[in-house]
Amino acid sequence: MRCTALFAALASHAAAVSVSGAAEGFAKGITGGGSATAVYPSTNAELITYLKDSSPRVIVLSKTFGSPTPRALDRAASLPSTRVTGAPTTSRVRHLLLDNAGMLGMTVASDKTIIGEGSSGVIKGKRLRFVSGASNIIIQYLSETSPSRISTPNKSGVEMPSPSTTPTWCGLITLRMKTYTARIGRQHIVLGTDASKRVTISNSYINGKTDYSVTCDGYHYWGIYLAGSSDLVTMKGNYIYHTSGRSPKVQGNTLLHAVNNYCYDSSGRSFEIGSGGYILAEGNVFQNIPTVVESPIEGQLFSSPSTSANQVCSTYLGRVCQVNGSGSSGTFSQVDTAFLTNLSGKNIASASAYSVVQLSVPSNAGQGKL
Repeated sequence: MRCTALFAALASHAAAVSVSGAAEGFAKGITGGGSATAVYPSTNAELITYLKDSSPRVIVLSKTFGSPTPRALDRAASLPSTRVTGAPTTSRVRHLLLDNAGMLGMTVASDKTIIGEGSSGVIKGKRLRFVSGASNIIIQYLSETSPSRISTPNKSGVEMPSPSTTPTWCGLITLRMKTYTARIGRQHIVLGTDASKRVTISNSYINGKTDYSVTCDGYHYWGIYLAGSSDLVTMKGNYIYHTSGRSPKVQGNTLLHAVNNYCYDSSGRSFEIGSGGYILAEGNVFQNIPTVVESPIEGQLFSSPSTSANQVCSTYLGRVCQVNGSGSSGTFSQVDTAFLTNLSGKNIASASAYSVVQLSVPSNAGQGKL
């Protein structure tokens, strides 16, 4: 009996550290840390060492890491006159106490799988940085938040500012990436101006509720920023909630396939498309989004507006695109097709009808859901 209980406990523990599913879309085939023996850091220093070393790693987070207790930094000298967020425009301050913990992120090297154990894996007040060509990274079941401050919260989230040659899959940190991000100081997810190459962000929950809103309404503005110089990005099955803009912003030279995402409750807009941004959007739901896409569109967008218009997708995807659904939202109808040829021969995520998205995505996106 005792042996049976022991084996059951070991089996349960092993299951808790397994990667769930496989990446769809542009990051298909990613392996992360592969079959490396799982390690369980117990301190911030251990976690940082595992993240940045050169060995393939499966890193399991079973508690809160980062900076649970804010560290104050007086920035009065470099902030001569700053408006207090949430206060009338005439209010000014000359001294702010900033939380210093989030200023520099934790560097992640290649060939890493980062998994939260159940709902216990939390990074608070720090961001993950994929730099210097880091690639082949999987993030799952992770919650990333910033501690609240009277003046301003941390800069936190997930940052990929430098060239990679193999894919990244963020899911469940709200980056398949399957993840949850909330109370972030600026961008929740950033792909910087260098090339991140192939990235899939899936089943992630981006929660924009904040006490520190640049729009002074409790809605987070800097959601997802995709600006790589040669990027293929799949966003599938993500729950993007309570934002006011950049959800996402796409430019540089980035091709985004946005499929089966649920965008709910915005005080502003979802898509912002700058020069060099190319978006195929299909099977998504936009609920209570006043402006689905900001005007003018400087890049290109195929919004899958109708069954007849969507027939063109068959030439490039091998199937007809799914129409998007909306409620109490702005118009979303643009049929740029010239860029669709860039999808030919690529790993394209499957698409379900938008009718299943509203129920399935909120219940399956974010930490501990898969």
